[in-house]
Amino acid sequence: MAPAPDTHWNTVYATKAADEVSWYEPVPTVSRRLITLAAASGRVIDVGAGASNLADVLVSAGYDVTVLDISSNALAQVRERLGRQAAYVLADVLSWTPAASYDVWHDRAVFHFLTDPDDQARYVDLAATAVGTGGGLVMGTFAPAGPESCSGLPTARHDAGSLARLFAESFTLEHSETEEHVTPWGAVQPFTWAVLRRS
Repeated sequence: MAPAPDTHWNTVYATKAADEVSWYEPVPTVSRRLITLAAASGRVIDVGAGASNLADVLVSAGYDVTVLDISSNALAQVRERLGRQAAYVLADVLSWTPAASYDVWHDRAVFHFLTDPDDQARYVDLAATAVGTGGGLVMGTFAPAGPESCSGLPTARHDAGSLARLFAESFTLEHSETEEHVTPWGAVQPFTWAVLRRS
């Protein structure tokens, strides 16, 4: 039997350094650029933030930042760096109820772990609830040629068209691009990025 999701991710963040996970990037260049495209300022929630330094970059740029993650270990690492400069939500995004409205919802590599269509639909509804009209959703997922699994979990891979269709009820695709993310050990992981606008 597989461990509960929070146990799985707490183990990852307790046993691996920040630069020992496949999704590590020293500078979150694409995320930062696309968040700016979605909104030049305002409230940003980073869903599945992990221990990423994106929150640090966004706080320095003047955004009001909330980081959400299922792993208390990951959030503790961010809190150690940022303290009260950010807000923290310890939750599984699928069981979370947004208590605020955000100008940007950012997700780099959570949505591709949702392989069940019902979970995907729940996620879309949550994003639509949390993002105000005219706000942006910045999504980074494994591309069709990307890995079929990550950290021992299966993944769902997407192109811009599949993301546009999944979010079509509440969001319009505004921009898309691809990225070849290079892991700390040199493997190449193709990503699809999309900026979707809340209608």
